[in-house]
Amino acid sequence: MAQKHRLILLLALLLVALTGCKQEKKQQPVQIQETASNITYAKGFTVKKEGDITLVEVTSAWPGADNFTYALVPKEKLIAMSFPRDAYDAIIGTPVEKVVLTSTTHIEPLKQLGELNTVIGFPNTDYISSPEARKLVENGQIQNLGMNDMLNTEMVLAMNPELIVGFSINNENKAYDIIKKAGTPVVYNGDWVEHTPLGKAEWIKFFAPFFQKEALGDSIFAEVESSYLQAKELAQKAKTKPTVLTGGLYKDVWYVAGGKSWMAKFLEDANADYLWADNNETGSIGLSLESVLEKAQDAEYWFNPSAETTYTELAEANPHHQQFDAFKIKNVFSNAIDKGETGGLIFYESAPHRPDLVLKDLIKILHPELLPQHKLQFIKPLQ
Repeated sequence: MAQKHRLILLLALLLVALTGCKQEKKQQPVQIQETASNITYAKGFTVKKEGDITLVEVTSAWPGADNFTYALVPKEKLIAMSFPRDAYDAIIGTPVEKVVLTSTTHIEPLKQLGELNTVIGFPNTDYISSPEARKLVENGQIQNLGMNDMLNTEMVLAMNPELIVGFSINNENKAYDIIKKAGTPVVYNGDWVEHTPLGKAEWIKFFAPFFQKEALGDSIFAEVESSYLQAKELAQKAKTKPTVLTGGLYKDVWYVAGGKSWMAKFLEDANADYLWADNNETGSIGLSLESVLEKAQDAEYWFNPSAETTYTELAEANPHHQQFDAFKIKNVFSNAIDKGETGGLIFYESAPHRPDLVLKDLIKILHPELLPQHKLQFIKPLQ
């Protein structure tokens, strides 16, 4: 009998020990590891993996924004999972099959990922230029939802999307607040805040996890990156470094690209002498016509003169435009030449995700001998 009691006691102690081991293991912190989508150039988001959860953290949805963390979980596992209250800004089952987009810069990455068919709504569909996306607008799959800051929330909620990819310049958007309160996730995209060409393009890795296509997103970006870096290296072989002016008049103010802006980085990589390269602004700089004339009247090239697309329009907009050498020798180029069927600018929809082609355009214009076979894609001469 005593031997039996000792055996029972031994088993009980063993059971306690095993239980204690299990409890101790549960208390260990979860090791967070980055997914294969390592972010190299983009500053506004990260992608990490925590077990079955993919964490997408947007750190710069707009200048000065708080961080937003979104948990992406495979749909087949989402039902069985529970989450601490307010642990994430949104929890999304993947792959997403019904999505509302709010910026034309969201169109191209979904097109590249083969997921345009998931888009069911967009604010002011006239801005959409992609022929593939326009077909979806024309057949009624992509519904017009009003304007971005005044989304038709009744339509949005009736469509029952799984996700809204939001664009905002601040945290004051009543439509998004209504949509979130109704239980539809709103995920902010901050690609527009990036200041470098490859930084903007890398946001395809933000979109890819929502469709469980991280590997494809990585592959697409790797090709763009390689093409861009090869073009940049080629530009350094140029024997000249032409002077460049950017921007144009809006009312009485001339807006040029800041020295740390997206456009300035393109010009630097194209081996151009941008006349405002020593400025530290990441956006545009407002100047007087007189100051621009003083500094850039002799500039050899002039890019993106507001909305004018012909020399006649440019002269009519302001006769002083004709004083610039670039106007006189017909070296003015614009990103507003090509438009979609309903007037949307193709450049702003597609160019952020194909910076390699933008850079090749600039090299072709500034150093034509380096890319004799390249056909201009986004930046073209005024007529």
